[in-house]
Amino acid sequence: MIKRILTLFIIVFGTSNAFADRYDDIKTEYTSEYSLSAGLNYLKDIEPINSDGTVNVVVEIPTGTNEKWEVSKKTGDIEWEFKKGKPRIVKFLGYPTNYGMIPRTLLSKEAGGDGDPLDVILIGSYIERGKVVSGKIIGVLKMLDGGEIDDKLLMIQKDSPLYKATNVEELKEQFPGTLSIIETWFESYKGPGEIKTNGYGSVSDAKKILDKSILEFKNNN
Repeated sequence: MIKRILTLFIIVFGTSNAFADRYDDIKTEYTSEYSLSAGLNYLKDIEPINSDGTVNVVVEIPTGTNEKWEVSKKTGDIEWEFKKGKPRIVKFLGYPTNYGMIPRTLLSKEAGGDGDPLDVILIGSYIERGKVVSGKIIGVLKMLDGGEIDDKLLMIQKDSPLYKATNVEELKEQFPGTLSIIETWFESYKGPGEIKTNGYGSVSDAKKILDKSILEFKNNN
């Protein structure tokens, strides 16, 4: 009888590994004014892709805020970035979307990246810093920052009303203005002429970047 119940449980719910890609119960704690810890390494301890094909994003900057935080490659915590000895605050309108990174990714400058984990523009409602949420890739915003490639993957949060859009063309058609708002913000937030954007790439373009960065991370860790 117990064996039958266990078999039924596995059929319906799957094994314990099926729950390995759920990170909604992560507890975060500010260890200082400038550092947020979750008792794990945000870069190394979280899978980039879930069993259902969605992609995990660590939220570093919630929508509407302008404090520049990022996952530290050294500690795996989320830390407030410093510039000229001061915690960095973006001197512009708050971020129009959540912003974060994909765990276990790395894209070197030689491979067309900036040497850091993949950046993500995550469309959806406000998400607290340090949360790990899943979504789908719909494209990539092509950017040059100081003359160097700094592309951002474009994703939609899983529970967002915009989630029905599967690519940038559908997002543009179904939710007019969204793409232009995002592109204008990222082209403008550092000031005139600092960043140049060149529109959006396809889902295929974005997934190639993701696959390349996952492989590079594996080869370097």
